[in-house]
Amino acid sequence: MALHIIKLVVGCETIDDLLAWHQDKSQPWVMHTRMTPKRIDEVLDGGSLYRVFKGQILCRQTILAIDTIGEGAASRCEVTVDPPIIRVAPQPRRAFQGWRYLKPEDAPPDLTQSEAADLPPDLARQLRELGAW
Repeated sequence: MALHIIKLVVGCETIDDLLAWHQDKSQPWVMHTRMTPKRIDEVLDGGSLYRVFKGQILCRQTILAIDTIGEGAASRCEVTVDPPIIRVAPQPRRAFQGWRYLKPEDAPPDLTQSEAADLPPDLARQLRELGAW
């Protein structure tokens, strides 16, 4: 069973901001982090990177590879993800540092394209902040 990773998005407030960061579609998307996951085999068995924007999980991307770059204290981890972004049902998440594992049963369900397009992003954000969605 796949294990997922959850990570806060820093420096952008919306999914559109994240897309703007990665305008070059020919390059793979790589998330850099300090620590390499210990449970790589479980994550690479169909796991996704779930992203938290302003206290809400809003989207995910399928994880393609996890590589450790460098050695010793200078080592870093690169998580390569599939470029398509899959929007998920918003789920509140408190702030944390680094990344965390996310069990499949705790992951928010994917939204269909029509569900994702139903509400303007600003209205959806306001509803989430009020706890109405």
